[in-house]
Amino acid sequence: ASWEIDLFGKLLNNKRKAQVVLLQNQEYQQAVRTQLIATIADYYFNLLALDKQLQIYTMTEESWAVSVETIKAMKEGGMTNEAAVVQYEAYHASIAAAIPEIKAAILKQENALSALLGKYPESISRGKLDEQKVDFDIKAGVPLHLLSNRPDVKNAEYNLAAMYYNTNVARSAFYPNIVIGGTAGWSNLIGGNIVNPGKFVASAIASLTQPLFYRGANKARLEIAKSQEQEAKLQFEQTLINAGMEVSNALITYDAELQKEESRTKQIEALYKAVEYTNELLKLGTSTYLEVLDAQQSLLSALISKTDDQRNKLNAVTSLYHALGGGRE
Repeated sequence: ASWEIDLFGKLLNNKRKAQVVLLQNQEYQQAVRTQLIATIADYYFNLLALDKQLQIYTMTEESWAVSVETIKAMKEGGMTNEAAVVQYEAYHASIAAAIPEIKAAILKQENALSALLGKYPESISRGKLDEQKVDFDIKAGVPLHLLSNRPDVKNAEYNLAAMYYNTNVARSAFYPNIVIGGTAGWSNLIGGNIVNPGKFVASAIASLTQPLFYRGANKARLEIAKSQEQEAKLQFEQTLINAGMEVSNALITYDAELQKEESRTKQIEALYKAVEYTNELLKLGTSTYLEVLDAQQSLLSALISKTDDQRNKLNAVTSLYHALGGGRE
Protein backbone atom coordinates (compact mmCIF):
# COMPACT_ATOMS: atom_id res chain seq x y z
CA ALA A 1 0.00 0.00 0.00
CA SER A 2 1.19 3.52 -0.69
CA TRP A 3 -0.09 7.06 -0.62
CA GLU A 4 1.10 9.91 -2.81
CA ILE A 5 1.28 13.33 -1.17
CA ASP A 6 -0.51 15.79 -3.46
CA LEU A 7 1.62 18.83 -2.64
CA PHE A 8 1.37 20.41 -6.08
CA GLY A 9 -2.15 19.50 -7.22
CA LYS A 10 -1.38 16.72 -9.68
CA LEU A 11 -3.87 14.28 -8.15
CA LEU A 12 -6.47 17.01 -7.53
CA ASN A 13 -6.35 18.26 -11.12
CA ASN A 14 -6.47 14.72 -12.51
CA LYS A 15 -9.56 14.11 -10.39
CA ARG A 16 -11.21 17.33 -11.56
CA LYS A 17 -10.39 16.50 -15.16
CA ALA A 18 -11.99 13.06 -14.75
CA GLN A 19 -15.09 14.69 -13.27
CA VAL A 20 -15.61 17.07 -16.19
CA VAL A 21 -15.00 14.25 -18.67
CA LEU A 22 -17.84 12.36 -16.94
CA LEU A 23 -20.05 15.45 -17.25
CA GLN A 24 -19.13 15.64 -20.95
CA ASN A 25 -20.40 12.10 -21.45
CA GLN A 26 -23.64 13.01 -19.69
CA GLU A 27 -24.08 15.90 -22.14
CA TYR A 28 -23.78 13.47 -25.05
CA GLN A 29 -26.73 11.62 -23.54
CA GLN A 30 -28.64 14.89 -23.22
CA ALA A 31 -27.88 15.77 -26.85
CA VAL A 32 -29.40 12.49 -27.99
CA ARG A 33 -32.46 13.07 -25.80
CA THR A 34 -33.00 16.58 -27.20
CA GLN A 35 -32.56 15.40 -30.79
CA LEU A 36 -34.99 12.53 -30.25
CA ILE A 37 -37.73 14.74 -28.79
CA ALA A 38 -37.32 17.35 -31.54
CA THR A 39 -37.46 14.69 -34.26
CA ILE A 40 -40.59 13.11 -32.76
CA ALA A 41 -42.25 16.54 -32.72
CA ASP A 42 -41.29 17.22 -36.35
CA TYR A 43 -42.60 13.82 -37.46
CA TYR A 44 -45.84 14.44 -35.60
CA PHE A 45 -46.35 17.88 -37.14
CA ASN A 46 -45.59 16.48 -40.60
CA LEU A 47 -48.25 13.83 -40.01
CA LEU A 48 -50.80 16.49 -39.07
CA ALA A 49 -49.90 18.48 -42.20
CA LEU A 50 -50.45 15.41 -44.37
CA ASP A 51 -53.85 14.88 -42.71
CA LYS A 52 -54.76 18.46 -43.57
CA GLN A 53 -53.64 18.02 -47.18
CA LEU A 54 -55.73 14.85 -47.48
CA GLN A 55 -58.74 16.74 -46.15
CA ILE A 56 -58.20 19.54 -48.69
CA TYR A 57 -57.80 17.16 -51.62
CA THR A 58 -60.80 15.06 -50.58
CA MET A 59 -63.08 18.11 -50.33
CA THR A 60 -61.76 19.41 -53.66
CA GLU A 61 -62.33 16.05 -55.34
CA GLU A 62 -65.92 15.90 -54.05
CA SER A 63 -66.54 19.46 -55.21
CA TRP A 64 -65.15 18.72 -58.65
CA ALA A 65 -67.22 15.59 -59.02
CA VAL A 66 -70.24 17.91 -58.76
CA SER A 67 -68.63 20.39 -61.15
CA VAL A 68 -68.11 17.69 -63.77
CA GLU A 69 -71.81 16.80 -63.64
CA THR A 70 -72.70 20.48 -63.87
CA ILE A 71 -70.52 21.10 -66.93
CA LYS A 72 -71.99 18.04 -68.63
CA ALA A 73 -75.48 19.40 -68.04
CA MET A 74 -74.39 22.76 -69.44
CA LYS A 75 -73.05 21.02 -72.56
CA GLU A 76 -76.36 19.25 -73.02
CA GLY A 77 -78.05 22.61 -72.81
CA GLY A 78 -75.73 24.06 -75.43
CA MET A 79 -74.05 26.43 -72.96
CA THR A 80 -70.57 25.00 -73.43
CA ASN A 81 -68.70 22.44 -75.52
CA GLU A 82 -67.05 19.03 -75.25
CA ALA A 83 -63.62 20.61 -74.65
CA ALA A 84 -64.87 22.05 -71.37
CA VAL A 85 -66.21 18.66 -70.28
CA VAL A 86 -62.96 16.79 -70.92
CA GLN A 87 -60.93 19.55 -69.25
CA TYR A 88 -63.11 19.29 -66.14
CA GLU A 89 -62.87 15.51 -66.18
CA ALA A 90 -59.07 15.65 -66.54
CA TYR A 91 -58.69 18.08 -63.62
CA HIS A 92 -61.04 15.99 -61.49
CA ALA A 93 -59.00 12.88 -62.29
CA SER A 94 -55.73 14.62 -61.35
CA ILE A 95 -57.19 15.56 -57.95
CA ALA A 96 -58.47 12.01 -57.40
CA ALA A 97 -55.07 10.56 -58.36
CA ALA A 98 -53.30 12.67 -55.72
CA ILE A 99 -55.39 11.25 -52.86
CA PRO A 100 -53.88 7.69 -52.79
CA GLU A 101 -50.41 9.26 -52.85
CA ILE A 102 -51.17 11.38 -49.79
CA LYS A 103 -52.70 8.40 -47.99
CA ALA A 104 -49.53 6.40 -48.68
CA ALA A 105 -47.41 9.26 -47.35
CA ILE A 106 -49.51 9.30 -44.16
CA LEU A 107 -48.96 5.58 -43.60
CA LYS A 108 -45.22 5.95 -44.21
CA GLN A 109 -45.05 8.84 -41.75
CA GLU A 110 -46.92 6.78 -39.15
CA ASN A 111 -44.46 3.93 -39.72
CA ALA A 112 -41.49 6.29 -39.35
CA LEU A 113 -42.89 7.76 -36.12
CA SER A 114 -43.64 4.28 -34.75
CA ALA A 115 -40.08 3.17 -35.49
CA LEU A 116 -38.72 6.30 -33.78
CA LEU A 117 -40.78 5.39 -30.71
CA GLY A 118 -39.47 1.83 -30.80
CA LYS A 119 -42.81 0.32 -31.79
CA TYR A 120 -44.08 -1.85 -34.59
CA PRO A 121 -45.96 0.08 -37.33
CA GLU A 122 -49.30 1.21 -35.97
CA SER A 123 -51.89 3.95 -36.33
CA ILE A 124 -50.85 7.08 -34.45
CA SER A 125 -53.50 8.76 -32.31
CA ARG A 126 -53.32 12.50 -33.06
CA GLY A 127 -55.07 15.85 -33.12
CA LYS A 128 -55.43 18.33 -35.97
CA LEU A 129 -53.00 20.83 -37.45
CA ASP A 130 -55.30 23.80 -36.78
CA GLU A 131 -55.45 22.87 -33.08
CA GLN A 132 -51.70 23.27 -32.51
CA LYS A 133 -50.89 26.45 -30.58
CA VAL A 134 -47.71 28.10 -29.32
CA ASP A 135 -48.51 29.23 -25.78
CA PHE A 136 -45.51 31.53 -25.21
CA ASP A 137 -44.28 34.72 -26.81
CA ILE A 138 -41.38 33.84 -29.09
CA LYS A 139 -41.35 37.35 -30.56
CA ALA A 140 -40.01 38.69 -27.26
CA GLY A 141 -36.62 37.14 -28.03
CA VAL A 142 -34.37 34.66 -26.27
CA PRO A 143 -31.97 35.59 -23.42
CA LEU A 144 -28.38 34.70 -24.25
CA HIS A 145 -27.88 32.73 -21.02
CA LEU A 146 -30.37 30.11 -22.27
CA LEU A 147 -27.66 28.91 -24.67
CA SER A 148 -25.94 27.40 -21.63
CA ASN A 149 -28.61 24.66 -21.67
CA ARG A 150 -27.37 23.34 -25.01
CA PRO A 151 -25.49 20.04 -24.69
CA ASP A 152 -22.84 21.09 -27.22
CA VAL A 153 -22.19 24.36 -25.36
CA LYS A 154 -21.90 22.55 -22.05
CA ASN A 155 -19.73 19.91 -23.70
CA ALA A 156 -17.39 22.58 -25.07
CA GLU A 157 -17.32 24.25 -21.66
CA TYR A 158 -16.42 20.99 -19.93
CA ASN A 159 -13.79 20.29 -22.58
CA LEU A 160 -12.23 23.70 -21.86
CA ALA A 161 -12.25 22.91 -18.13
CA ALA A 162 -10.68 19.50 -18.79
CA MET A 163 -7.89 21.09 -20.83
CA TYR A 164 -7.34 23.66 -18.07
CA TYR A 165 -6.90 20.91 -15.50
CA ASN A 166 -4.75 19.01 -17.97
CA THR A 167 -2.44 22.03 -18.17
CA ASN A 168 -2.24 22.11 -14.37
CA VAL A 169 -1.34 18.42 -14.35
CA ALA A 170 1.41 19.10 -16.89
CA ARG A 171 2.75 21.91 -14.68
CA SER A 172 2.75 19.68 -11.63
CA ALA A 173 5.08 17.27 -13.46
CA PHE A 174 7.88 19.83 -12.93
CA TYR A 175 7.61 19.42 -9.20
CA PRO A 176 8.76 16.55 -6.99
CA ASN A 177 6.62 13.51 -6.39
CA ILE A 178 6.57 12.14 -2.86
CA VAL A 179 5.03 8.78 -1.94
CA ILE A 180 4.65 7.19 1.48
CA GLY A 181 4.97 3.42 1.12
CA GLY A 182 4.03 0.71 3.58
CA THR A 183 7.52 -0.80 3.54
CA ALA A 184 9.86 1.58 1.70
CA GLY A 185 9.02 4.72 3.67
CA TRP A 186 9.28 8.03 1.84
CA SER A 187 10.45 8.07 -1.76
CA ASN A 188 10.51 10.45 -4.72
CA LEU A 189 9.43 10.05 -8.34
CA ILE A 190 12.62 8.33 -9.46
CA GLY A 191 12.65 5.85 -6.60
CA GLY A 192 15.21 7.50 -4.31
CA ASN A 193 14.65 7.25 -0.56
CA ILE A 194 14.04 10.49 1.32
CA VAL A 195 15.63 10.63 4.75
CA ASN A 196 14.30 14.06 5.71
CA PRO A 197 11.01 14.77 3.91
CA GLY A 198 10.69 18.27 5.34
CA LYS A 199 14.12 19.28 4.11
CA PHE A 200 13.47 17.65 0.70
CA VAL A 201 10.19 19.57 0.21
CA ALA A 202 11.73 22.84 1.35
CA SER A 203 14.59 22.36 -1.09
CA ALA A 204 12.13 21.58 -3.91
CA ILE A 205 10.00 24.65 -3.19
CA ALA A 206 13.10 26.82 -3.18
CA SER A 207 13.86 25.81 -6.78
CA LEU A 208 10.41 25.65 -8.38
CA THR A 209 11.55 27.72 -11.37
CA GLN A 210 13.51 24.74 -12.68
CA PRO A 211 12.09 21.28 -13.37
CA LEU A 212 13.56 18.67 -11.12
CA PHE A 213 13.14 15.65 -13.38
CA TYR A 214 12.71 15.00 -17.11
CA ARG A 215 13.02 18.69 -17.98
CA GLY A 216 12.66 18.39 -21.79
CA ALA A 217 9.72 15.98 -21.72
CA ASN A 218 7.91 18.03 -19.09
CA LYS A 219 8.35 21.25 -21.06
CA ALA A 220 7.02 19.58 -24.19
CA ARG A 221 4.00 18.18 -22.32
CA LEU A 222 3.27 21.61 -20.85
CA GLU A 223 3.40 23.32 -24.25
CA ILE A 224 1.10 20.69 -25.73
CA ALA A 225 -1.33 21.10 -22.83
CA LYS A 226 -1.32 24.89 -23.26
CA SER A 227 -2.02 24.51 -26.99
CA GLN A 228 -4.87 22.08 -26.28
CA GLU A 229 -6.33 24.51 -23.75
CA GLN A 230 -6.20 27.35 -26.30
CA GLU A 231 -7.81 25.11 -28.91
CA ALA A 232 -10.59 24.20 -26.45
CA LYS A 233 -11.16 27.90 -25.78
CA LEU A 234 -11.54 28.65 -29.48
CA GLN A 235 -13.86 25.66 -29.91
CA PHE A 236 -15.98 26.91 -27.02
CA GLU A 237 -16.24 30.37 -28.57
CA GLN A 238 -17.16 28.92 -31.98
CA THR A 239 -19.77 26.64 -30.38
CA LEU A 240 -21.41 29.69 -28.80
CA ILE A 241 -21.41 31.51 -32.14
CA ASN A 242 -22.99 28.51 -33.90
CA ALA A 243 -25.57 28.13 -31.13
CA GLY A 244 -26.56 31.77 -31.42
CA MET A 245 -26.87 31.44 -35.19
CA GLU A 246 -29.18 28.42 -34.90
CA VAL A 247 -31.42 30.20 -32.39
CA SER A 248 -31.51 33.29 -34.59
CA ASN A 249 -32.41 31.24 -37.68
CA ALA A 250 -35.26 29.51 -35.84
CA LEU A 251 -36.64 32.87 -34.64
CA ILE A 252 -36.32 34.37 -38.15
CA THR A 253 -38.23 31.44 -39.67
CA TYR A 254 -40.98 31.64 -37.03
CA ASP A 255 -41.33 35.40 -37.47
CA ALA A 256 -41.53 35.04 -41.27
CA GLU A 257 -44.31 32.47 -40.97
CA LEU A 258 -46.23 34.76 -38.61
CA GLN A 259 -45.99 37.63 -41.10
CA LYS A 260 -47.28 35.39 -43.90
CA GLU A 261 -50.41 34.29 -42.00
CA GLU A 262 -52.51 37.42 -42.57
CA SER A 263 -51.59 37.72 -46.27
CA ARG A 264 -52.22 34.02 -46.87
CA THR A 265 -55.66 34.29 -45.25
CA LYS A 266 -56.56 37.25 -47.47
CA GLN A 267 -55.31 35.37 -50.54
CA ILE A 268 -57.48 32.34 -49.79
CA GLU A 269 -60.58 34.46 -49.09
CA ALA A 270 -60.09 36.26 -52.42
CA LEU A 271 -59.60 32.99 -54.29
CA TYR A 272 -62.79 31.51 -52.83
CA LYS A 273 -64.63 34.54 -54.18
CA ALA A 274 -62.84 34.20 -57.53
CA VAL A 275 -63.98 30.59 -57.84
CA GLU A 276 -67.54 31.53 -56.93
CA TYR A 277 -67.64 34.49 -59.34
CA THR A 278 -66.10 32.65 -62.30
CA ASN A 279 -68.55 29.78 -61.87
CA GLU A 280 -71.48 32.20 -61.89
CA LEU A 281 -70.10 34.03 -64.91
CA LEU A 282 -69.61 30.71 -66.71
CA LYS A 283 -73.29 29.90 -66.20
CA LEU A 284 -74.18 33.35 -67.52
CA GLY A 285 -71.96 32.82 -70.55
CA THR A 286 -69.61 35.74 -69.78
CA SER A 287 -66.67 33.63 -68.60
CA THR A 288 -64.86 30.56 -69.93
CA TYR A 289 -64.27 27.19 -68.32
CA LEU A 290 -60.49 27.91 -68.48
CA GLU A 291 -60.96 30.84 -66.10
CA VAL A 292 -62.83 28.57 -63.71
CA LEU A 293 -60.05 25.96 -63.89
CA ASP A 294 -57.40 28.59 -63.26
CA ALA A 295 -59.26 29.95 -60.21
CA GLN A 296 -59.74 26.44 -58.79
CA GLN A 297 -56.09 25.51 -59.28
CA SER A 298 -54.96 28.75 -57.63
CA LEU A 299 -57.24 28.10 -54.66
CA LEU A 300 -55.98 24.54 -54.20
CA SER A 301 -52.37 25.72 -54.40
CA ALA A 302 -53.02 28.45 -51.79
CA LEU A 303 -54.70 25.99 -49.40
CA ILE A 304 -51.74 23.60 -49.64
CA SER A 305 -49.33 26.52 -49.14
CA LYS A 306 -51.21 27.53 -45.99
CA THR A 307 -50.79 23.98 -44.69
CA ASP A 308 -47.06 24.19 -45.40
CA ASP A 309 -46.93 27.56 -43.61
CA GLN A 310 -48.55 26.07 -40.51
CA ARG A 311 -46.16 23.11 -40.51
CA ASN A 312 -43.13 25.36 -41.06
CA LYS A 313 -44.13 27.53 -38.12
CA LEU A 314 -44.42 24.51 -35.84
CA ASN A 315 -41.14 23.11 -37.16
CA ALA A 316 -39.52 26.47 -36.36
CA VAL A 317 -40.69 26.11 -32.76
CA THR A 318 -39.17 22.62 -32.69
CA SER A 319 -35.94 24.00 -34.14
CA LEU A 320 -35.87 26.69 -31.45
CA TYR A 321 -36.49 24.05 -28.76
CA HIS A 322 -33.60 22.03 -30.15
CA ALA A 323 -31.36 25.09 -30.57
CA LEU A 324 -31.85 25.98 -26.91
CA GLY A 325 -30.99 22.48 -25.71
CA GLY A 326 -34.50 21.52 -24.56
CA GLY A 327 -35.52 18.13 -23.27
CA ARG A 328 -34.13 18.36 -19.75
CA GLU A 329 -36.04 17.05 -16.78
